[in-house]
Amino acid sequence: MWYYNSEIIKTPKTMVIGGYKYGPGLFQDVEKLKELGFKDYIITKSPDERYFGQGTLSIDASGDTVTGVYDSIGKDTDSLKKKMLRLIKKQLSSKLNAIDWHWMKALKTGTDVPSEIQKYADALYSEYETKKTEIADMSKLSQIMEYENRPHTQITKVRHDGADGKTTWGPDTDSSGISINMCEHWTSHPYEINPQLVSLTAD
Repeated sequence: MWYYNSEIIKTPKTMVIGGYKYGPGLFQDVEKLKELGFKDYIITKSPDERYFGQGTLSIDASGDTVTGVYDSIGKDTDSLKKKMLRLIKKQLSSKLNAIDWHWMKALKTGTDVPSEIQKYADALYSEYETKKTEIADMSKLSQIMEYENRPHTQITKVRHDGADGKTTWGPDTDSSGISINMCEHWTSHPYEINPQLVSLTAD
């Protein structure tokens, strides 16, 4: 984009300057643009569009490049919390749907639901209630941002691919920092083992 005579120009167009008519090809001639007084124009976006909307546009034309900056306006916390609640409900339903067949099998065959699966289901329900309470207790945008971007340290085993085509993990490890959305962080399925993961802890 370009800036000329207090105008923001988003796409090349025909312009009349100083009595001369210039076609859209003008915008491919960098030197001519400078000669006529055009400047490059860039927009600085809000810090995180998930949590901030755009307010008033302020323009700084003092440098060689003109910068447009929108004031950041925090989004409504109640609306964000409703979205979070819908997400955790969807997450719970999805995880429970994946194990419903254990109870269907138990009804048809008279066998018991595996204890690991029953404990897993109980843990999911408990975590859902905890998450609902945590979200309900939030009153500040900063609390929502932290909850959806909670820093963790993850330690994983290093992967080794052998000449025989087999993959092994460790014993050497790597440590890395990651951000986790706590709405999507639940108890792991007891039968889904990650051979790479050593530990995951909140900072």
